[in-house]
Amino acid sequence: MSTPEPANGDTAPADQPRYEPPPSVGKLLIWVLLFVLAAVVVVLGGVYFT
Repeated sequence: MSTPEPANGDTAPADQPRYEPPPSVGKLLIWVLLFVLAAVVVVLGGVYFT
């Protein structure tokens, strides 16, 4: 499969995929806190139900 050309005329190198811009620090912090909260809920649920 050949890589499609960018529609807006932007010439990105073919060997480098174009990534989304990095998330802001606040958004990343929210995801980390959400992951930690989910891990705590799983651990506490496992302790509670045993």
